[in-house]
Order: sequence, then C-alpha cells, then structure tokens
Amino acid sequence: MSDQGNSDQIDFWSSAAGHKWVARQAELDTLMQPVLDGVLTRADLRAGLRVLDIGCGAGAGCLAAAQALGDRGAVLGVDVSEPLLDLARQRAAALPQITFHHGDATALRLDPPYDRLISRFGVMFFSDPVLSFTRMAAQLRSGARISFAAWGQIPENPFFTLPARAARAIIGAMPKTDPDAPGPFACRDPQRVDATLTQAGFADIKCEVMKLDLTPAGSVEDLAQQMCDIGPANGAITHFKASPAQVAELRQTIADALRPYAQNGPLRLPAEINFVTAIKP
Repeated sequence: MSDQGNSDQIDFWSSAAGHKWVARQAELDTLMQPVLDGVLTRADLRAGLRVLDIGCGAGAGCLAAAQALGDRGAVLGVDVSEPLLDLARQRAAALPQITFHHGDATALRLDPPYDRLISRFGVMFFSDPVLSFTRMAAQLRSGARISFAAWGQIPENPFFTLPARAARAIIGAMPKTDPDAPGPFACRDPQRVDATLTQAGFADIKCEVMKLDLTPAGSVEDLAQQMCDIGPANGAITHFKASPAQVAELRQTIADALRPYAQNGPLRLPAEINFVTAIKP
C-alpha cells in the first residue's frame, strides 16, 4: 500500500462530513468525554512528555493532554480533516506547546521521537493497519506508550445501531458494508487488534473491553437531531435523498427510541469501548 492508501478517508473527512463535525464539536466532546477520560487515564501522561494525538479532530485530546503535561511538554495533533484542524488551531491558539499537522498519520516523519501516542476513535480508518501502526511506531522512542479507544462490538453500541435501524425502517436499507474495512468498527475485535499491534512491533498489548455510558448534554430530541446530521442515519438520508417528511419522521422515531435511556435522570447512552494500550520495545 502506498501512502495514498487512506485517500478515501482523507476525502471523506475533508468534505461536508468534516464541516458537520465542526458544527457539532461541543456536543460531541461532551458526549464522548468518558471515552477521552479513559484514554488519558491509561496514557500515563506526565509533565514534560512529548505526545502524539492521532486523529485529533477538533483538538479535545490535545487540550486535555497539554493540561497534564504543563508548559515543558509538547503535543502534536494529527488529522486528515482541514475543517476540524482549523477549529483545533483556534481552540489551542493560546497554547504554544500544542501544534498540528494536516496529513495522514501513516506518512509521519518526526524528529525527535515522541513519548506517548493517544487517540480517541482515530485509528480505525487505516486501509493497511499494520503498515500504519508500524510507521507510527517509528515516530516513538523506545519505551513509549500508546493508549487509544475504539468502538467495541456493533450490537453493544446503540449510538450506531439505533439510528441505523430507524433509518432502515423509514428510508430504506443501505448497501451492505464490510465491518472490518476502514471505519468505526474496524478495531472491534480485541484479537485482531492484538495481532495488528504485534505485527507492527508493539509489546505488552492490552485491550480492555469496557461498558460505559456516553454523556449527551441535551434532550432526546437534541441527540436525535445530531444523529440525523452525522452517522448512519445521515448516511441513509444522503444516499436515498430522503424527503423533508421522511427526515422529520426519522428524527421523531429516533427520539422515541432514545427515551428509555432518559427515564431515570439525564440521557445516558450505553456503549462498549475497547481501550487499548501497548509499549514500543
């Protein structure tokens, strides 16, 4: 595979999808905060370290890491989406220890090497995961630690299955896709992740499969609207060129399906997350 092997993902995140995520940045950061907390807890960040954030998006991980590292540390956020990086740069403008790189993590060439690699949902999109992790390992010093989060098994993640099911019933069934292809669930199998990282040269690999609740800040109606703007429901809306009436029905159906998750207090959406750590020997 050439360094152009991830071009489909680069095109996707640099197009309308990236702008939609920019518009939803605050909501998504709140929703995914428990996941970022899990990544950072396992990363063993300390003052003065140099940290890579792969698939940094709008910069939430970079900002949190910089706080842990202090002024003597350094954070480099890497992403293929220029719209998301534009927002990340704005958010980190007052923090000179944070810099950003627009490009494919597979093609990084850094000197000196880094002490940590973190990622919240940023490593599931590589067309050749072994090559990408091998290349990223080359940017890390001996003894460096990686800590990343990826979605677990598909049925355990209603963030995807609930809107997809509603869209299928109201708009139509999307074409079948390979869940092992680059995408949200490419790292759902801990054994496959272990094999990938082993081939890439990492050691002491651990994959903790954890149940947790995602924490949307708004109402079921707010989350339903978000699910119509990004993710599988939006994919169906776009693919089938859904009418305004269909979109309205879909939004209401998703909101109704979300209500059981808000019966006993704030809306909480269960998820299964794979928290992966490893060491570069």
